[in-house]
Amino acid sequence: MTFVIGENCIKCKLTDCVEVCPVDCFYEGPNMLVIHPDECIDCALCEPECPVNAIFSEDELPEDQQDFLELNQELAEIWPNITEQKDPLPDHEEWAKKSGKRELLER
Repeated sequence: MTFVIGENCIKCKLTDCVEVCPVDCFYEGPNMLVIHPDECIDCALCEPECPVNAIFSEDELPEDQQDFLELNQELAEIWPNITEQKDPLPDHEEWAKKSGKRELLER
C-alpha cells in the first residue's frame, strides 16, 4: 500500500509533508508534488501534515481521483526528488479552496 497525492495539491504545492517523510519518497513538479509508490513505506506521517488535504491512503483515494495513483507513479519517475520544505506557490491560498484543477497539472 502507498499514499497518493491528489488534485488538491495542484497549484498549491505546499511542502510541509516532505519534511516528515523518513524515506524521501516525494517528487516535485512545476505545480504539485507526487509520492513514489514503490518508495513509500505507508508510515502515514505525511497525511496529517498536508494543510489542503491532498494526501490519501491508497485505499481511501476518492473514486474521482483514482487516476492519481498512476499519475504519482508516472511523474515520480521523471520529476526530481524533494527532501526539504520550500516556500509554497505564491497564489496557493487562492487555489487551496478550488476544485476541478486536474487540467491545470503541469508536467
